[in-house]
Amino acid sequence: MTTLPLLTLMMVVPLVGAVVIAALPAASAALAKPIALGASLVTLVLACVGWAQWDAAGPQFQLTETHSWIPQFGVSYAVGVDGVALALIVMACVLAPVCILAAWNDLGEGAGEDPKRTKTYFALMLSLLPFMVGVFAATDVFLFYVFFEAMLIPVYFLIGLFGGPRRQYAAMKFILFSLAGGLVMLVGVIALYVHGPGGADGFLVEKLIGNVGGSVEAQRWMFLAFFIAFAIKAPMWPVHTWLPDASTEARPATAVLLVGVLDKVGTYGMIRFCLSLFPEASAWATPVITVLAVISVLYGALLAIGQTDMMRLIAYTSISHFGFIVLGIFALTSTAGAGSALYMVNHGFSTAGLFLLAGFLIARRGSKRIPDYGGWQRVTPVLAGTFLVAGLSSLALPGLSSFVSEFLVLAGTFQVNKPAAVIATLGIVLAALYILLMYQRIFTGPKPNFTDRTAPLDLSWREKAVVIPIIASFLVLGFYPKPVLDLVNPAVKQTMDIVGASDPAPTNAGSAK
Repeated sequence: MTTLPLLTLMMVVPLVGAVVIAALPAASAALAKPIALGASLVTLVLACVGWAQWDAAGPQFQLTETHSWIPQFGVSYAVGVDGVALALIVMACVLAPVCILAAWNDLGEGAGEDPKRTKTYFALMLSLLPFMVGVFAATDVFLFYVFFEAMLIPVYFLIGLFGGPRRQYAAMKFILFSLAGGLVMLVGVIALYVHGPGGADGFLVEKLIGNVGGSVEAQRWMFLAFFIAFAIKAPMWPVHTWLPDASTEARPATAVLLVGVLDKVGTYGMIRFCLSLFPEASAWATPVITVLAVISVLYGALLAIGQTDMMRLIAYTSISHFGFIVLGIFALTSTAGAGSALYMVNHGFSTAGLFLLAGFLIARRGSKRIPDYGGWQRVTPVLAGTFLVAGLSSLALPGLSSFVSEFLVLAGTFQVNKPAAVIATLGIVLAALYILLMYQRIFTGPKPNFTDRTAPLDLSWREKAVVIPIIASFLVLGFYPKPVLDLVNPAVKQTMDIVGASDPAPTNAGSAK
């Protein structure tokens, strides 16, 4: 086992890459893209080394590093990962180079590019990666909060500087919602230190678990402070309204990193902090959160059906999917918990497929409106086929990745809350509607009236290189999810033990007499 500080290196490498890109002279701006891609690939290799070193029988947090930072306030630079955090970090490190490659020509090609904008764009994209790693790896609550807030900065500028016509409105709405949630969580962070064990390392998660004092009411208020911030980030109904605007105005690669990775901080935080630090409050709030999760499932799906903007449609599907994830987390069963952890990974890849392929379509047609398409499978068959596979994965077709996670969430929820599971199952039917209707309107029908000179080209070699790993993830995690489940199951079990939840005993008709 290597003694290298892998998690720190996973943050330093992309950060150094972003600084190098920003420092490039205008004459060398073309190097921004290969530097960004190279730094992200090195980070992916480091993430794979960390996965290879993972020991399922080992301690809860592994690859740990702890250094005193602000001992007067109990703050440490402490990083480490359990199985859920490691799975999300690996997913982020896979999607980062995919998104950089997808964004290769976002700002034009060759002489049409503005060197300054190119440098800024790829430096900002690469600078997201250390925050994505850090926010999942932080095992000090205050350090987590620092990463939680810092990751807003590059996203704000990616939307505000490089987004669509309403980019400034979308960027401002995103930052205001996120900062509001962050400020509420800061109150909880301060209260946590006051009621925690204190000391020079008083914010360490391992030290806080089981040692958060204060009255029952105080713990419930702290729980709510954290949960509200995570619900905004997730996003859950009714604090979701920033997401459709941000996703629609952001460039597709930015939307993938925002929805596919950064929004997972919300659901990951519910597991890491809400359940682990406030088990009694989590059980107390579970009935209300379950209702909100079911509403999110149905609300997101119903609004997706009525959208004419394909990027906005995909954003609403994510609200529905996050409802499933939250439902599984607060079902408080190991089956649903494992399903939610796997769902976070699968949703990242399925959303990436939809957003990026939609971006390829928009780049060819110049429009996000679904009615402006029709019959495109006759001129771009590879693009149509890959879009269909991404859509089928999103609607949880058996054999593709999302099916396993969605089935586990519903099965685990059914063990303890049959009405919620039955109602949430309607989301699967609605998913088939919004995905298949979108595909039908865009790709089927008579051939468009393109001449040979104006007909759009099918996927290029670069775009195929973007799509191949995503499609591969659908198939691998659809037919063989065991490696990821083996990774997340110990963490889920440890969380269930902390909460004091146990799976219901199996029943059968013969035993009830």
